[in-house]
This record gives sequence, structure tokens and C-alpha cells, in this order.
Amino acid sequence: MSSIYRSEEGKSSILEEYEIYLNELGEEFTREYVETRFGKTHVLLTGPLDGKPLFILQGGNCVNPMTLSWFSSLFKEYRIIAPDTIGHPGYSEEASISTRFDSLALWVSDLLDHYDIEKSAFIGPSFGGGIILRLATYIPERISCAVLVAPAGLAVNSKIKTAQDITLPLVKYRMTSSPSSLQKITDNMSCNCMKEMDKNIIGKLFKYVSIDQDLPKLTEREELVNYTSPTLLLVGEKDVFFPADKCIERAQKIITNVEAIKYDTGHFPSQDVLVQMNEEIGRFLQNNYK
Repeated sequence: MSSIYRSEEGKSSILEEYEIYLNELGEEFTREYVETRFGKTHVLLTGPLDGKPLFILQGGNCVNPMTLSWFSSLFKEYRIIAPDTIGHPGYSEEASISTRFDSLALWVSDLLDHYDIEKSAFIGPSFGGGIILRLATYIPERISCAVLVAPAGLAVNSKIKTAQDITLPLVKYRMTSSPSSLQKITDNMSCNCMKEMDKNIIGKLFKYVSIDQDLPKLTEREELVNYTSPTLLLVGEKDVFFPADKCIERAQKIITNVEAIKYDTGHFPSQDVLVQMNEEIGRFLQNNYK
């Protein structure tokens, strides 16, 4: 099996950062491995055992605790189930699975079956939002409601802009380890507000991981004809990957029951915006997670 990591030393460094970040969250987590048809999946769990299940699907090419930190206000009320995405940094199977057809949906379905959950609420930022859209396409009946945060699968920025803002500085950073190149990338991802801890991890990921650029496919209207669950779309006006207005326009065309909110932020939300997002998510789940 080919590894997503460029070296064993790099893998160890990333997993060390994973553990540091998890400890920083200050919550009691249990962790376990779940066998799926695509290989072992490492899962983090927290929150009350009798709480309603809430799946949080990590963003692409980051580490699971980083994604979880965005939604920590939900830990006390819901039973959080947060898998490390297969083929992405973390402790799950390292071999990637297809992002275009039903593989991601079947992977989530296996996790739901393992925990004996018929249907659940889902939160997915970036790549995680794209996974939710794949689940909505192939197994919509398993979604009670969904929160898509700057999701893949709706619209993408122009290749020229992405190259200028991300790809070219990334190539330079990998060649030179230039702090200014990393700063440019993280500033463009976050509108100049990325936490130092996140910036450090992003730098290591860029150096030590073969970045998976295969995003979940753009969702078509006919794919979601059977999906009617309440959906909250939260997007950043300055998102370097997924432009807010295009995402909202697309979502309103293809998702029957969608509410969209736009924030003055980038792909990585500022701390102030995260507070606002969590308030909206809490309200949305209270009203729609029956």
C-alpha cells in the first residue's frame, strides 16, 4: 500500500501534532478503530453517551482535531462521532477511496451501521462537506439534517486564482521551506487570521504529506432529487477555494431545503466568525434535528 506520507519521520511528526491538538481541546475523548469495507477507520468520540449522535467529518488534508476545534461548543450536548477520513492525515487507512461515485457514502454508511445509528445529523467543513453531499446523493435517508461549512462539491474557484494564491507559493515552500511562502498560503486561506498552531500543522502537512487534490465531484441537481433534509450552508465571502456566491447559487438550485449564510471570512474562519457560526449551528440543530 502506498503511503500518503513522504517519510516515516514526516508521518511521526504529523501524528505527534495530532495528539498535541487533541490534548489542547481539553475534552475527554475515547477512540476506537472501526472496520469498514474500505479498511480500518480511526474514530474520536466525545459528548454525553445519551446525546443525539452528531457526525463531524474532517476537512481535507488537515488533522481531525483541527476540524473538531471549530465546533467545540457542541460537545456538551451531542454525542460527537468524528472519524479520521480514509486516505487523509490521521490514523485511518492511508489508501484513498474514490471521491466521484458512492464510495464515500458507503464508508459513512458502514460507520453508521457500526454504531447502530439509522440516521444522524452531520457537520462537514470543506472536504467533509463534500462527503455529506455524496451521502445525500446515494443514501439520503440516513441524514436527519446537515451543516455544510465552506464545502467542496458545490463550486470551485478559477484554476488561475488558485494557482496564484495557493499552488505557486506551495511549490516554492516545498522547495525552499520559505516562511514567507507558508505565510502567504495561510494568509490566503484564512484572510490573515490563522492561528499559529494551525499554521505550524499546515506547514508540516505541505512538507510531509502527498496532498490529495481529488475533491468530491461537483454535485448535480438530479443527484439530489431524493434529498429533502434540512441543510445549513455556511460560506466565507473571501474563500480562496470555494467562492461563496457561487456556492450559495448552486446550493439553492440543487438542494430543496437549504438555508445559506455568508460571512466576511476566508476558508479558515476567524475566531469571531466561528463564534457566530456555532450560534447558528446550535440554533439550526435545535430547530431541525428531530
